[in-house]
Amino acid sequence: MTYVIVGAGLAGARAAEALREGGYEGPVVLIGAEQHRPYERPPLSKEYLQGSSERDEVFVHPADWYRDHDVDLRLGATVTAIDRDASEVVLDDGARVGYDALLLATGSSPRHLRVPGAELEGVHYLRYLDDSDGLKILLRRAGRIAVIGGGWIGLEVTAAARIADVEVAVLEAADAPLLGVLGPEIAEVFAGLHREPGVDLRTGVQVTEIVGKDGAVVGVRLGDGSLVEADAVVVGIGAAPNTGLAESAGLQVDDGVRVDEHLRSSDPHIYAAGDIASIHHPALGRQIRVEHWATAQNSGPVAAAAMIDENAAGWDRLPYFFTDQYDLGMEYTGHVDVGDEDVEVVVRGDLAGREFIAFWLREGRLLAGMNVNIWDVTDDIERLIRSGTTLDTARLADPGVPLSDL
Repeated sequence: MTYVIVGAGLAGARAAEALREGGYEGPVVLIGAEQHRPYERPPLSKEYLQGSSERDEVFVHPADWYRDHDVDLRLGATVTAIDRDASEVVLDDGARVGYDALLLATGSSPRHLRVPGAELEGVHYLRYLDDSDGLKILLRRAGRIAVIGGGWIGLEVTAAARIADVEVAVLEAADAPLLGVLGPEIAEVFAGLHREPGVDLRTGVQVTEIVGKDGAVVGVRLGDGSLVEADAVVVGIGAAPNTGLAESAGLQVDDGVRVDEHLRSSDPHIYAAGDIASIHHPALGRQIRVEHWATAQNSGPVAAAAMIDENAAGWDRLPYFFTDQYDLGMEYTGHVDVGDEDVEVVVRGDLAGREFIAFWLREGRLLAGMNVNIWDVTDDIERLIRSGTTLDTARLADPGVPLSDL
């Protein structure tokens, strides 16, 4: 049996690790397009970008781990096709690698800005380690940058830039940053978080052009004709799952590669994990795709377990993500569409002081919870979500009532 993993990121690396820890001793081939061995992405916009952690800390394993565990790590190699009839993957150099089971962990790619000037020198994206290295240099040299997009990546880059004493203008099309994720009340917490240290946060604006001079960025033109001056631009307008390989192989793709709770695709010999996986979630009763660290960290091992034993335990983790910006630390557990009219928001604690827990409920049942600068509550939040219990919202909002008593 040969197990092939396409995508040498966190999900792929954890899958390889889980195969060895699960007792599998046969060939494991881990193929990655980058020249770097597998690394974690959260530090790229957080502590590594800010300079509070060292480069070696971003890697999933030490350099010699792959050799020591007999994992055939092939870097700088791109898989261009899957030959399902032959059970082989085709590499960009024409080589073929046979598989008995195949795991796709190809991640996602940043969405690119489509306006005049978007290809100018000085327009940056943040997805890869090399991108973060480039931004670290930029933050030492730039006087003012414009960040297009007020999502998690955009705001984390903004925080790193302000910590480095760089002036920042954030340009967001919605009426508040993170509006589609958190809703208006909680989104305003993050708006205030960035305006306080002097960020020029502009919401409800449209970017129409990146303006350059002599081939380099000098500013961003908005829909009202105004110019936001900037030495460089960082674009953070979301990411798209890298499903092209799966689609061309004829796998079922619907907002990601559709997989069951064992991460098995429509082809029983092919699995998917990480950003590209649209996973059937038993607790939520639906398919869901989540582009966050915890999914990559945990889905790779679930797929690996199923590759070894088809009766292994399936996926049952609730979505989870976190952010660190300035002095705000946050964890989010669960899943909710905040635009639904029947979703209610309940806040426990000090919203203005940014020390609170926000709960999203439907008909009294908890769907998601977000703790801000309050710790050791994620287990209680997860328990309440899984219970499906109809909660007393007055008690839920009362900091004097322990969550353990609900």
